[in-house]
Amino acid sequence: MLSIVVCVKAVPDLTLADKIRIDPDTKTLTRHDIPLVINPLDRNALEAALVIKENQEAQIIILSMGPPAAGNVVRECLALGADQGILLSDPAFAGADAFATALTLSKAIEKIEQVDSVFCGRASSDGATEWVGPELAIFLGLPVVTMVRKFDITAGNSWRVKADIEDGIRVVEVELPSVFTITHEVNTPRTLSFSGIIKSRKKEITTWGLNDLNVPEDQVGLKGSPTIVSSLTVIDSKRSCEIIEGTQEEKAAILINKLVAAGVL
Repeated sequence: MLSIVVCVKAVPDLTLADKIRIDPDTKTLTRHDIPLVINPLDRNALEAALVIKENQEAQIIILSMGPPAAGNVVRECLALGADQGILLSDPAFAGADAFATALTLSKAIEKIEQVDSVFCGRASSDGATEWVGPELAIFLGLPVVTMVRKFDITAGNSWRVKADIEDGIRVVEVELPSVFTITHEVNTPRTLSFSGIIKSRKKEITTWGLNDLNVPEDQVGLKGSPTIVSSLTVIDSKRSCEIIEGTQEEKAAILINKLVAAGVL
């Protein structure tokens, strides 16, 4: 049976972006006051795995790292059709940058008995570094195809995919196991169904902490993150509106003069 690990990040709900704050000491996002949702591009990654599962025998394992509240995101993925959920949750994991996140995820994937492919969203809505997928592949010693927009062949031990590249599309054939980062062009994610929610209640979510991964504490979380945010500055952005009166010709002349004076034209 094909085993697909889908890495899913629980991110702050962007509809409440005005309430997101940054911890002045750690320089990281404070997430405890904002509801967590599935990272949008990770939905595409999960949908890609679900489509493959519909066409061949496959098992989908959700892997997420976050606070206990991220378990709700894992549960939602199970309701959408995934088979098993693993939540990496430990205070030691908090504040991780892309490097420490990829390392922690890799240790969890190594702990899973069989993994044929790893799917990640191209980027997260709160960090958008696009580094976790490639760094995860390096830690696992696996090939990686980034910016996948279509899975052409997913049968056998060699898959063929189409992926974005600057000013074009590349066709890549890669042997499994491999890591893939997924773009939004690959599909339209499905929505929750009542039957899926009911079935998810019988599915297992396993929680692993630092001791379960056999990794030193100074290599994970904020301690293991080489990225350093030295300072933060709040930008005071203000806008003003001016109503131009007159005929159409007069308005056009006044507007052009103002644009010239502002250096736009």
